[in-house]
Amino acid sequence: MTVHDKFLALGTHYGKVYLLDVQGNITQKFDVSPVKINQISLDESGEHLGVCSEDGKVQVFGLYSGEEFHETFDCPIKIIAVHPHFVRSSCKQFVTGGKKLLLFERSWMSRWKSSVLHEGEGNIRSVKWRGHLIAWANNMGVKIFDITSKQRITNVPRDDISLRPDMYPCSLCWKDSVTLIIGWGTSVKICSVKERHASEMRDLPSRYVEIVSQFETEFYISGLAPLCDQLVVLSYVKEVSEKTEREYCARPRLDIIQPLSEACEEISSDALTVRGFQENECRDYHLEYSEGESLFYIVSPRDVVVAKERDQDDHIDWLLEKKKYEEALMAAEISQKNIKRHKILDIGLAYINHLVEKGEYDIAARKCQKILGKNAALWEYEVYKFKEIGQLKAISPYLPRGDPVLKPLIYEMILHEFLESDYEGFATLVREWPGDLYNNSVIVQAVREHLKKDSQNRTLLQTLAELYTYDKNYGNALEIYLTLRHKDVFQLIHKHNLFSSIKDKIVLLMDFDSEKAVDMLLDNEDKISIKKVVEELEDRPELQHVYLHKLFKRDHHKGQRYHEKQISLYAEYDRPNLLPFLRDSTHCPLEKALEICHQRNFVEETVYLLSRMGNSRSALKMIMEELHDVDKAIEFAKEQDDGELWEDLILYSIDKPPFITGLLNNIGTHVDPILLIHRIKEGMEIPNLRDSLVKILQDYNLQILLREGCKKILVADSLSLLKKMHRTQMKGILVDEENICESCLSPILPSDAAKPFSMVVFHCRHMFHKECLPVPSMTSPAQFCNICSAKHRGPGSAILEMKK
Repeated sequence: MTVHDKFLALGTHYGKVYLLDVQGNITQKFDVSPVKINQISLDESGEHLGVCSEDGKVQVFGLYSGEEFHETFDCPIKIIAVHPHFVRSSCKQFVTGGKKLLLFERSWMSRWKSSVLHEGEGNIRSVKWRGHLIAWANNMGVKIFDITSKQRITNVPRDDISLRPDMYPCSLCWKDSVTLIIGWGTSVKICSVKERHASEMRDLPSRYVEIVSQFETEFYISGLAPLCDQLVVLSYVKEVSEKTEREYCARPRLDIIQPLSEACEEISSDALTVRGFQENECRDYHLEYSEGESLFYIVSPRDVVVAKERDQDDHIDWLLEKKKYEEALMAAEISQKNIKRHKILDIGLAYINHLVEKGEYDIAARKCQKILGKNAALWEYEVYKFKEIGQLKAISPYLPRGDPVLKPLIYEMILHEFLESDYEGFATLVREWPGDLYNNSVIVQAVREHLKKDSQNRTLLQTLAELYTYDKNYGNALEIYLTLRHKDVFQLIHKHNLFSSIKDKIVLLMDFDSEKAVDMLLDNEDKISIKKVVEELEDRPELQHVYLHKLFKRDHHKGQRYHEKQISLYAEYDRPNLLPFLRDSTHCPLEKALEICHQRNFVEETVYLLSRMGNSRSALKMIMEELHDVDKAIEFAKEQDDGELWEDLILYSIDKPPFITGLLNNIGTHVDPILLIHRIKEGMEIPNLRDSLVKILQDYNLQILLREGCKKILVADSLSLLKKMHRTQMKGILVDEENICESCLSPILPSDAAKPFSMVVFHCRHMFHKECLPVPSMTSPAQFCNICSAKHRGPGSAILEMKK
């Protein structure tokens, strides 16, 4: 048997040669000999076939031409090998092997001549021709012949000579034009043909062979073939029966091994089932391979098995067969450029179906995102499948919402599913899904139908408000939010500018959150006026106060028309802020405020109003009589800084010892304490009198010390400034041609420097010709700058008089 990329050539025991395609179909048949075909050889082009038979016949002929060679020998010919490039006229060569190895060549006269390449070492068992190198095996070992130099370049001896070479034949295989793989018995050798250096030539061949790897296997070798940097080995296996302890023939194995320098590593191993393997021997199996298609042919007496390298498609087939869909999908994604028979989408759909069948609906739905991608039609198909099994909820979180967008009916169908059984889930989907994915009015109507059965359901009401918002029906949405007192109501108003819709809902907003409502109303006075807000809150004075108070805090003048009203509101709802309001407001009527404070007996506020209206004595009297607070009375007197008021305070306090103590402790810096001390009745017992007197003396000493300190500072500063002024006035002043007389406005210096002149320069830097200044009188002999003396005296006094 021999192999070409396009077909397989097979010889039979009946002298026939069949050409089969890779599917095993017979494409051609030749009757070559009446007896057994020993070997067949093809050239690389697949156009020439060499055949040798048991009756000694050798034939080489063209499959598609009339070219033919016949020769009959007197002994059986076991081996034939045609030159790989036999199709070329310069390469019309082939070799045959029996007892000797013969080379046949066609001469220039189209005659064939033969030459013996080797003999005398037993039968030729195997021949392989690659390029210019012929390798053959006989009983003693393996030889390589260089057809170019007509020299034998190596001899690789047989390792295990105990094995019969006819029962355990040698397997030869060229990996490339310089690498020969030898398998014999259990031994494998990888030989490399190398060029010999010119300095080493002498009488030696130009090439030599180096064994780069050699190792032993566990089984007998029936055939070899290269697979990238690995080897495919057809192994003949013998095992020992456990029952009879006798050796028997097991199924042959096809192993892939990784050669190492002195060992090998098994990558994979497959046992082959062929008919009659129990009776077969090692010599009955052959391995041939097709380099172009990576096909391997295992030949036994009854069967031909075709093996091929597994690709990613085969791996995916195996994963799918084992229902490992996720791994198959991952493998397809990694090798999507290399797979031919599978599609990622088909594998993904099968994976989804598998998960659904197992009941893993959530995982199946999640995988839809990755597998279905942007295919809207497939999404819709899968949604309907989930609907049929009642699992729409499982797929809802993963539905596409932008690219692609499915039909509105799909989203509506899922929303209805949730609305019937899960209000919270329904609300979540409405919040997460954009409003343009479905027909909003259809969903609104469905929600309203459910609210008829459960009108107070907050989840449905809130969801309905969101749907109204999507539909730009902000009025209805706002009403629901206010009813629910929802935190997003203010955001909704701001976002959609709904101020015109809330003019009649101000009370509801204030009831919900008065702080946020007031801030919003004040921030948007241009949209809802102060007057409108006050009118709306007329029936709710407590809310009206909150609004007006915040308004007053922002601007004391904007709500001035309501300051009178605010007096009553503060008095009723916010007494602590009444006094600050009265102090800060310049628009509230004092008489009205005083009336209200009198009615409610607000003493502090009344005192403030009386003092503001100029009635300080009545205010002080109220502090003393109503509050009985001497400290506050003293503080009030200090603020007013009125001597008569201090007199009234002393008169009121003179018969009240506690008040006298308070006055003694605080009066020293404003009123002479002697005035108070002289009025104290003899014998009156005054608490802490000694301490108060000591404090008065200490305060007096402190005042004396402060005055002395201030005096020293003033004297030192005055002296320092005087010295500074003196130094300044003693400095010279530059006079040049650019300066002018401030009186006549002519240059201060004459154009003729030889002419005599006289000028006056003042400290203020103004300059005059002397004749331009008025003549000093007897009463006022000093001269002053005419310009500066009109403003003030001092800096313009004369400092320099120049003459020439």
